[in-house]
Amino acid sequence: MTAYEQFEGHIAELNDILNSISILKWDARTNMPPGGALTRGNQLATLSRIANDYFVSDKTARKLDAVEAEIAGEDKDSYRVRAVQQTRQYYELVKRIPVEVTAKKATLAPISEQVWADAKQNNDFASFVPYLQQMLDLSKEQADAIGYEGHPFDALVFEYEPSATAASLKVLFDELKAGLLPLLKRIVANDKPLEKDLWQREYPLDKQKAFGLEMAKKIGYDVQRGRLDIAPHPFEISFTRNDVRITTRYNLNYLPMALFGTLHETGHALYEQGVDPSLTRSALTTDFLGQYPVGGTSYGAHESQSRLWENQIGRSREFWVVHFDRLREIFPEQMADADPDLMYRSVNRVRPSLIRVEADEVTYNLHIMLRTEIEMGLLDGGLKVADLPDVWNAKMEEYLGVIPPNDSKGVLQDVHWSGGGFGSFPGYTVGNVMSAQFLKAAHEQIPTLDASLKQGDYSPLLGWLQSNVYRHGRAYSANELLERSTGKTLHVQPYLAYLEGKFSQLYGLS
Repeated sequence: MTAYEQFEGHIAELNDILNSISILKWDARTNMPPGGALTRGNQLATLSRIANDYFVSDKTARKLDAVEAEIAGEDKDSYRVRAVQQTRQYYELVKRIPVEVTAKKATLAPISEQVWADAKQNNDFASFVPYLQQMLDLSKEQADAIGYEGHPFDALVFEYEPSATAASLKVLFDELKAGLLPLLKRIVANDKPLEKDLWQREYPLDKQKAFGLEMAKKIGYDVQRGRLDIAPHPFEISFTRNDVRITTRYNLNYLPMALFGTLHETGHALYEQGVDPSLTRSALTTDFLGQYPVGGTSYGAHESQSRLWENQIGRSREFWVVHFDRLREIFPEQMADADPDLMYRSVNRVRPSLIRVEADEVTYNLHIMLRTEIEMGLLDGGLKVADLPDVWNAKMEEYLGVIPPNDSKGVLQDVHWSGGGFGSFPGYTVGNVMSAQFLKAAHEQIPTLDASLKQGDYSPLLGWLQSNVYRHGRAYSANELLERSTGKTLHVQPYLAYLEGKFSQLYGLS
């Protein structure tokens, strides 16, 4: 057996352990009774210690030494070389994180998430404060252990978006604000009520699920390797490319909540299901930092696919011209006086709002900037946990002109901090920017793509994405994927041009 084969087998077993952790996390968010939170935390802590001990062991070091000698001189862009390089990089990083910190976070997370869910339901931020403070303190310990030159945020964002720093994100956010804020101002000045409000009607939940799953399958979701469930906060999770699960949440009146939640998570799932089968259980589909095994190279790259399929496809005029008749078949009374144009305008209404996951495309990134700035303040000590509701509300008023009526619709709306996900939010904005670059390149390289989308045939686009993005797993960085498929690294112009074109037409802007 070669050194590389021994290395592969070693990482495959680590992947199995991490997948076991992910299954317990999925269950905690979908099926576990509230009383199971404490013992589930203990179970996750035990498995996290086992995974950590396995990965930073002398055995891993010996296998890395041997395989590095064996592959010396091989193509630096090959999967073999990239797998070994990434494993070495994360091996050195994880060694710096005290196992006690990893275990404490794993123990606390399910308890904290349950407290968060109850606090959100009961509008009780005070009950969540002690748990958020503990998770913040552990995240600071982790950042200090990893080390950073600029800002403690840099150490934590690496887990989600390796190329990002506090400084680089400020540049990106400033460029986006320069385009988004004037556009939003013009839209608000030209906004008029729609002739009919489709979201004052009732949409039975079982029919919502049926339509959402049907649309997920239309764009390529393989239900033989996936399933759709309910969760308080939608998410996708994979246990290899052969078991990729999605969740959404439902509102009896607001159809877009479940529908676009489903399409969003389907975009993530398409990425996971599209990974090259040869990478299954390999270093290029393993998150060594223990969130969960993912095929995507970064949260931004992953988010580019959820946002592409949710927004640039699912909220497009072409999508509703094709699929509106089917929607009316399922909801004949609710859609009796509607048409594709009204549906298109209804799902693209720009209105500064309270909830991130329900935000329109123009205001969405302002929600991300708000959260990222708050995280940076918490991590560098500029903000205190107890002050978050007031800070949150002030920033909502500054950026979006709205003030949450309560904490449930304000600082308590996202699950991320309860699980220790500091540094994860910028991936959403990076993903938005990447999505426009990918789709622009796909149109340039597939002359018939526009015609196929107008016919409801998504296979050419899915095939292009599988070939250029999905199949590589974590082999190439987000910027490398962009360069290989579009010829350029991350830049905001295609995204701002997409928003300007779409919403200028929608709102009749000059």
